[in-house]
Amino acid sequence: MDKRYDIVAFTGHRTYDGSANALLMTTIRELYAEGARHFRVGMAEGFDLAAGSAVVALMSQHSDIILEACIPFPTFNNHLKGEVREAYDEIMKHAAIIRYAAESYSPTIFHLRNDMLIEGSSWLVAWWSGAQSGTGYTVKRAKKLGINIKNIHPENQLPIPFID
Repeated sequence: MDKRYDIVAFTGHRTYDGSANALLMTTIRELYAEGARHFRVGMAEGFDLAAGSAVVALMSQHSDIILEACIPFPTFNNHLKGEVREAYDEIMKHAAIIRYAAESYSPTIFHLRNDMLIEGSSWLVAWWSGAQSGTGYTVKRAKKLGINIKNIHPENQLPIPFID
C-alpha cells in the first residue's frame, strides 16, 4: 500500500450549500474502507467545514481516525460568526493535529495553506465547479503532484481539463 494512502485532503468552494453532504459522507466512508485514516481539512467556510463535520461524525464510529486542521494563520477564525463559528469550534475540538501555514495574514497565505493540505496526501476530495479559484489552484496542483482526485461537484464530473 502506498505510504501516503492514509492521508486524504479536502478542498472546495466557500459557497458550498450542503447539497452533496450524503455523497461526501459516502466518499469518506469508501476511502476509510480502503485504508484512509488521516484526514486534512482547510477549515474555511463552506465545503471545508462540511468535510470536517463529516469526518467528526465518522470519528464517533472509528477511533483510529486522525483529523488534521490546516489553518492559514492563528487568528483566521476571528471573522467567523454564528453557525459557521460553531462548526469551526466543534471540528477544532476533535483535531488531533493543528497546523498553521504562517503566523499572520499575507496575500499568499491561502496558497500556502492549500499546498500544506495536499503535501504528502494521496487523495484530494474536491467540490470544484471548474472556476478559477483557490479550489481550482489546489486541484490543479494536486494533479501535477500525482495525487488522486475525486471531484464530487455535480456539474464537473467529466475529466478535469488541466492547462499549464
